[in-house]
Amino acid sequence: MNFSKTATFINDNFLLDTDVAKELYHQYAVKMPIIDYHNHLSAKQLAENKPIENITDAWLDGDHYKWRGMRANGIDEKYVTGNSTKEEKFEKWSETVPYTIGNPLFHWTHLELQRYFGINEVLQPSTSKAIYKQANQILAKKTPANLLEDMNVEVVCTTDDPTDDLKYHQQIASGNFNIKVLPTFRSDGLFLINSENFKNYINKLGKSASIFISNFEELLKAIDNRIDFFHKNGCRLSDYGVEGNLFVDNYTEEEVSTIFNKFLNNKLLSTSEIGKYKSYILHYLGRKYDEKGWTQQYHLGAIRNNNKRLQNLFGADAGCDSIGDFSMASSLSKFLNQLDIEEKLAKTITYNLNPAYNEVFATMMGNFNTNEIAGKMQYGAAWWFLDQKDGIEKQLNTLSNLGLLSRSIGMLTDSRSFLSFPRHEYFRRILCNILGKQIEKGELPNDIKFFGKMVENICYNNAKQYFNF
Repeated sequence: MNFSKTATFINDNFLLDTDVAKELYHQYAVKMPIIDYHNHLSAKQLAENKPIENITDAWLDGDHYKWRGMRANGIDEKYVTGNSTKEEKFEKWSETVPYTIGNPLFHWTHLELQRYFGINEVLQPSTSKAIYKQANQILAKKTPANLLEDMNVEVVCTTDDPTDDLKYHQQIASGNFNIKVLPTFRSDGLFLINSENFKNYINKLGKSASIFISNFEELLKAIDNRIDFFHKNGCRLSDYGVEGNLFVDNYTEEEVSTIFNKFLNNKLLSTSEIGKYKSYILHYLGRKYDEKGWTQQYHLGAIRNNNKRLQNLFGADAGCDSIGDFSMASSLSKFLNQLDIEEKLAKTITYNLNPAYNEVFATMMGNFNTNEIAGKMQYGAAWWFLDQKDGIEKQLNTLSNLGLLSRSIGMLTDSRSFLSFPRHEYFRRILCNILGKQIEKGELPNDIKFFGKMVENICYNNAKQYFNF
């Protein structure tokens, strides 16, 4: 399946259906810098700042979206995560692209080809070799920092385990970077007491904090140590990718101390004990984040590693995660309420993966706003399987209906790729199109200056004020 050689479709007014939308985008949105406050970029690559050189490395390595698309197209796994050559993998992705119509991959692929490489052709088998060659020639001269600068990126916040020594962030901070690169405290590992590797993780945590963890009190000291260390190195955000339900069981500190000591003594924990431990850590971390003045993020609703065959073949993050249907409202309410009662509720962003729960999340976050800061409790941007046109529109409309769109802190990439930053453009075009349509229908006042400022705020100013980087 091939498009004609003259087929192009992304022009200056891509996704902009009205004259007002075009004006909002071109006069206001396009000029705003990018604050990408959640991504999975490699601090090591940024610190070393060497050209990536090959588009397969920049595009396909670790990209679950593309992997899933290729598998759905019947591509052999050796061309997805296997040991085939970089050019062969790129060719197989090129074969898949024409079949991604309707999937955001089709839009993202061609936005990225245009913005980074000036390539307007549709990627397909007939254009694959020429595009591969042209992209690689450009990448050979572009460092990761150059790629970020090309997209007017001002701040990126990476995702980092509590045990990380942050040496690459320190190198970046002491170097000659024009872009702020800040760590994020990703707490997932602290919760996995039911994992086979948790004892190894605890040992690693202790070493990173220079504490031998032989009891629960020492575990908490190690956690405090790592939070302090991250804070000194510029961290102002935490994150927790919650798998399954959010644990908010009742517990006492004495109970949890006994449970952790039982774990250290290699005794099997019950489901109830695991739940109490996770609940305590969740609450403890929430209080610490508030003390530090951090923003806490929670990614909720994923069911991970569904395909055990692929997991065994490749390991975790093989690209076989999906949307879960866990109950969210009561546990999220209880957790936020506990912290709010104690006046320990930090600025909070929640990201929802199941579109059936859009209104649940939007209304829940509205329960706990205060006069400390406008938009303190954020119903976060459309995430993962929902960060396509339809998902972004639904998230924005839900926030408009049930909260304050004007106070949104905008989009993020949530990506491992230095070529993913046109996703901010994608979001901005969709935002301007929604507002432009409503203005032209007479549903909103025809005041371009007012709505232009609103667009600038959502794209950049709100995040700048909210995070105070």
